[in-house]
Parts: sequence; C-alpha cells; structure tokens
Amino acid sequence: MTLTSRSSLSEVAGAVAGALADAGIRAVLTGGACATLYTRGAYQSADLDFVLQSAVTQTRLDAALAADGFSRRGDHYVHPQVRFLVEFPRGPLAIGSDSRIQPVVYRVRRHAVLALSPTDSVRDRLAAFYFWSDRQSLKTAVQIALRYPIDLGIVRAWSDAEGHGSEFEEFRTELQRARRRRSRR
Repeated sequence: MTLTSRSSLSEVAGAVAGALADAGIRAVLTGGACATLYTRGAYQSADLDFVLQSAVTQTRLDAALAADGFSRRGDHYVHPQVRFLVEFPRGPLAIGSDSRIQPVVYRVRRHAVLALSPTDSVRDRLAAFYFWSDRQSLKTAVQIALRYPIDLGIVRAWSDAEGHGSEFEEFRTELQRARRRRSRR
C-alpha cells in the first residue's frame, strides 16, 4: 500500500501492521487510533499507538518502518507524506489494571491489524474518562458502543474493579440516551 498525504488512519494502520508483520514483529494497535477505526472517523486521532508484544531491537523496528517510508524522530515515527505519527508506548498491553487483553484482527484491505476489540476500545476510552475526567473520551466510548456490539458485563465488572462503578452508570445512561435518539430518527 503506497501512503500519500490523503492516506486515512486506517490505511496507515494497515501499512504499518503489514510492515511489522513482514519483519516478524507482533504489535497491537491501541488508544485513540482504535477509537478512530471503531467510530468510523467520528473521533480523529493524530497518532497510532502500537504496543509491542515481544522484545524488539530499535534497529529492527527502524528497519521495518523504513520499508514503508517512516523514519524515527525521537520516540515516534514520521512519514514525509502522512499526517499521522506512529508511536510504540511501553507495554505491557493493558487497560487500567487489566492486562488480560485479547487483541482482534481488524482488516484493512489485505492487511490484518491486531487491535483492541470494540469492547476493549470502549474500556480504553472510559479509562481516560475515569482517570482524567476526559468527557470527549466518554462521548467516544458511547459512539463506539452505538456502532459495535460490546459486552457491557465486561465493561461494568472492569469499571467496578477500577473503582469507577458510578462513572460506568453515567456511561450506561449516556449510551441509553444515544440509542433513544437514534431510534427516533
């Protein structure tokens, strides 16, 4: 996939995932980039965060991304044609204190992108709401839950374990309101 200034976040995710896979590097797309995919662009992230699933040398990672035209600048990667940054935050892959994350395959053309599931992407956005009072993340969690089936039982149990049961109820209420508004259309 040739990346251009018009490449979408999903196209960049596919290209990066493909380059990593070609180099034998396993990484999972997380954070706001997953929210962009699952809201179909209603939420826009400016970067793609991949959490590495095994030890990889900096040289090997640099070479894998260079194959698609990316170069390292400090702690992130840039492409001369692409507006999105690519970053590799330190693992392990976790949402709050839960590190038992099971990635799913998100298809971008011929590329398989390992990513958070819709349920885990909702939890990831809710973590920003719970821990930093980020109301935009609450709204984004609702948008994901409107578009994809999510397991509210898992989200509720995780919220309770994180000490944010009352904030989960706010999420649930906002989701119910959004579903009612949608059904009136």
